[in-house]
Amino acid sequence: MDPAAKAADCNGEIPWYEPVGDECELFETAWREGLPLLLKGPTGCGKTRFVAHMAARLGRPLFTVSCHDDLTAADLTGRHLLLEGETRWVDGPLTRAVRAGGICYLDEVVEARKDVTVILHPLTDDRRLLPLERTGELLHAPTGFMLVVSYNPGYQNLLKSLKPSTRQRFVSLTFDFPPAAQEARIVAAESGLGEERCRLLVNLAQRLRALKGQDLEEGVSTRLLIYCATLVKVGVPLMTAARATLVEPLTDEDDVREALLEILRIGLGED
Repeated sequence: MDPAAKAADCNGEIPWYEPVGDECELFETAWREGLPLLLKGPTGCGKTRFVAHMAARLGRPLFTVSCHDDLTAADLTGRHLLLEGETRWVDGPLTRAVRAGGICYLDEVVEARKDVTVILHPLTDDRRLLPLERTGELLHAPTGFMLVVSYNPGYQNLLKSLKPSTRQRFVSLTFDFPPAAQEARIVAAESGLGEERCRLLVNLAQRLRALKGQDLEEGVSTRLLIYCATLVKVGVPLMTAARATLVEPLTDEDDVREALLEILRIGLGED
């Protein structure tokens, strides 16, 4: 399989994911009924892992695209390239997903250029079509194909948001950080660090998350907690690991950094 596609073999290992609610059942129902899905939630709260888990659980190939400012519709659908002395059409990840009846996941879709939204519209209604103007093809998405997109509403502004008309084309799920006890189990399972020590890290993260919208644009993600626990597991001192994962990635402002470090010192009982 193309390296851009991560094969999700239902007979192989399924990426571990601990449900918070009924999100797995809703995803599977949407997939079975041919409905597109929109995931909303903060960075690092488990959206990408959730999609990988569900693709493997359903036995569908997964094509993941991390969207960015320069991503165009052609990057998703494909383009003509000069290969071995001749011009050939090369499918993009969205086209490959449609042809394979797989799951195409567009992470942070609002970061892509506006022409990307236009090509998604025919795939997000009852037509389930992907027009390829440059080849003259009109692809009908087969049973098994699913379009999943995500974005972080916390970063929304006038230039980086989904239009209401686009949002209403999707079944939507809101993600957030798990409850503290569950997040500690997740961090422990992912890092191998003992659950009791992971509970301490989650408590620290919750204190830092309380500053979101004041001194911080984003709170500590579950992903960063796993990084911190992984460092501690291999012998890095807790304060050193916490500074490198729970403070430095969140801010470049000296005064904010010192405020976050003071919260960590208090939380760890250090002078």
